[in-house]
Amino acid sequence: MGTSPNSDEFYEKLKAQLYDTTSWPSEYLYKFIVKSDVADIAKIEAIFDNMGAVIQTTESKKGNYTSISINILLRNPDAVIEKYKEVAEKVEGVISL
Repeated sequence: MGTSPNSDEFYEKLKAQLYDTTSWPSEYLYKFIVKSDVADIAKIEAIFDNMGAVIQTTESKKGNYTSISINILLRNPDAVIEKYKEVAEKVEGVISL
């Protein structure tokens, strides 16, 4: 999720879906995939630091990529989108699922 022209449209759809399907505050599960670079993994962990997030990392079979799952209690869909944007801005090449 970079800053392409479709990003704003994507985030607006996500926001509407989150309001429609979830009562807030609620737990949200983020999933990211990054190259297995300690610095990139640390950047993502730092973004969610001191927020009570449960973070799990799993390396791919060959060790080239790492999957990061983050379960966190957030107050509203805006908070969810804010974190997606922060990760996309600070970690190059991240894939958000």
